[in-house]
Amino acid sequence: MEEKQPVPGISPLDGILVADFSRVLAGPLCTMTLADLGARVIKVERPGTGDDTRAWGPPFSATGSTYFESVNRNKESVALDLRDPADLAHARELALRADVLVENFMPWVMEKLGLGYEQLQAQNPGLIYASISGFGSAAGASLPGYDFIVQALGGLMSITGDAAGAPTKAGVALVDVLTAKDATIGILAALNSRTQTGNGARLEVNLLSSLQGALANQGQAYLGAGMVAGRMGNEHPSIVPYQLLDCADGQLAVACGNDGQFARLTAELEVPALAADPRFATNADRVAHRSELIPLLEAALAADATANWHRRLRGVGVPAGKVGGIDDGIAYARELGLDPVIEVHDASGAVVGRQLRHPISWTPALDAPTKAPPQLGQHTEAVRTWLADG
Repeated sequence: MEEKQPVPGISPLDGILVADFSRVLAGPLCTMTLADLGARVIKVERPGTGDDTRAWGPPFSATGSTYFESVNRNKESVALDLRDPADLAHARELALRADVLVENFMPWVMEKLGLGYEQLQAQNPGLIYASISGFGSAAGASLPGYDFIVQALGGLMSITGDAAGAPTKAGVALVDVLTAKDATIGILAALNSRTQTGNGARLEVNLLSSLQGALANQGQAYLGAGMVAGRMGNEHPSIVPYQLLDCADGQLAVACGNDGQFARLTAELEVPALAADPRFATNADRVAHRSELIPLLEAALAADATANWHRRLRGVGVPAGKVGGIDDGIAYARELGLDPVIEVHDASGAVVGRQLRHPISWTPALDAPTKAPPQLGQHTEAVRTWLADG
C-alpha cells in the first residue's frame, strides 16, 4: 500500500530551538513530539555510545535499534563529551540559544556541569527548562527512574493481570510514555505563557507523579471511597460487560458503557430478555450480578465465530472487537482511513524506513517533517560550526 505523505501546510513550532539532553524514552519521546510539530531539536549524545537505546535490541532495522528509532526522528545528533571543556562550552552555547531544554540526568548533574536552570536563566531569561526524573528532586532525587520499577511502586502492577495471577507490567513502557506527554503539555503551555510575559519557566516532571495522575478512576476510588483496587484481569471494576468474552472460536472484547448498548448487545445475541431482567437492567445491577451475567452472554456468543460477532455487533453500534496483534491494529487503522504509518527519509530524500505517525491530525494539514532518526554524531560538525559562528 502506498504511504500518504504530509501535505504542505503549517508548522506550529517553526522557529523553536530545543536542546535535547535526554536519553532513553520519556525525554526523547517528548522532544520528538516537539520536532514533529516543527521545532528544531538538537540531541546531545555521548561520543562513541550515544543514547543508551542505540544498543537496545534486537530487534534492529537496517539503520539501527528500533527502540531508539521509535522516539528520535526529526532530530539532529551532536556528539559532545561534557567532561571536555571545549565540548561543554558548545553545550552551554546551545543551551543559551535554546527556547526549550529537556534533560533527564540525576538532579544534580546539570548544575555540576554549569547547565542548571538558574545558571542559564540569567543569560537566557526566556528559556523553558524541563527536567524529567523518576521520583522528583526532593527525597527521591537519588533514585534512578525506570518505568518497570515505577509501575511496581506506583500501584499500576497491582491492578494489572489476572486476579489469581502475579502483578503484571503493561506491555509497553507506559509510564515513560505518559511522562513524555505530560512534559510536552507543560512545555507547550510554558511557550504560550512566554508569548505573554517574555519569561521562561522551570518544569519538573517525574514518572511516579505521571503514573499517579493517570490512575484516574482507580486512584479516586481510593481517595474518595477508601477502596484499594486489585487485579481483575480484563474485567472492569465499575462497568459490566467490559471484558473479553468467549465465542465459538476465540475471545471478543465487549464494552457496554451504557444501558442502551447493553440492550443492543442482547438483541443481537438473541437474548433480549436479559436487558429487562432486574438483575441486569442497569449497569449497577450488572456489576452486582457480574458472575451470573457473563456465563449467559458467553452461552449466546458460542453460536458464532469471533470475526462474525465483531462484524455483527459493530453493525448495531455495540463496542466490540477481536483481540489482534500490533500488525492487526495497524491494518485496522488503515481500514478506517487513519493513515497510521509515515515514511522517513535520509538527507538525500530517499526513503529509509517507516514509523508510526504523530497521532494528531490537523486542518489545515500540518507540514510535518519526516527526517529519519539521526546516526550518532551525524550533525556534530555542522552544529559546532553554527555554534562557533555566534
